[in-house]
Amino acid sequence: MKRREALIKTGISIATITSLNQISIPAFSKPPIEQKKPRKIYLFSKHLHWAEYEEMAKITSEIGYDGLDLTVRPKGHVEPEFVERDLPKAVEEANKKGLEIKMMTTAITNADDANTEKILKTASELGIKYYRLGWFNYDPTLSIPDNIKSFAKTLEKVGELNYKYKIIGDYQNHAGTSCGSPVWDIYSMLSESNSEWLGVQYDIRHAMVEGMNSWPLGLRLLKQHIHTLDIKDFEWVKKDRAWTIENVPLGKGAVD
Repeated sequence: MKRREALIKTGISIATITSLNQISIPAFSKPPIEQKKPRKIYLFSKHLHWAEYEEMAKITSEIGYDGLDLTVRPKGHVEPEFVERDLPKAVEEANKKGLEIKMMTTAITNADDANTEKILKTASELGIKYYRLGWFNYDPTLSIPDNIKSFAKTLEKVGELNYKYKIIGDYQNHAGTSCGSPVWDIYSMLSESNSEWLGVQYDIRHAMVEGMNSWPLGLRLLKQHIHTLDIKDFEWVKKDRAWTIENVPLGKGAVD
């Protein structure tokens, strides 16, 4: 199966690393700058949780992806408490098949969590450059601005660890009611935390679910913070008088 045909027919979420060269970064904390080049497309390993590392790498390589966005979180391909043992194994098996692992998906939201530093240290030593953060849930007893200030303060410490290990943590916008659904809250949170080692994993599917017509405004707002992208598609379906969302293969739904 040709690569383009495979990407269209899979109908599952993938991620791509973008160029960083449009970002102005202070010299004292400058992340590595990537030159403009063809974007690398990685398979989100969540879809292969049933496969061991060797088989996961074999399948991903045969389909034609450039690498894997590896789940390093509870119930993921790598359990956080075993990251020092298992993450090198996963990367080794991927490399054997000519695949890259330059990004991972985590549940990290707090620098003080028992597993946070060892995840970032291990990943950095293996050449992983980006990771997706976990999500923050709004406290209904606080105002939205106060929630954002609290999230930003928590992320400041995460940003310090990122700087220490030279790895970038990106927050994904996600449909729903958690922080990141309207996207302007991510911008406010990143502005408050003020770290160039934090950014955005921009998800076009979730952005369009929450703002079918206004999503370009959110993209403009966040663009200088975007390091990686999630690519997937959906459509609105009416069932029993209620509108629901169904994921569909790339190019078949609302996402252009």
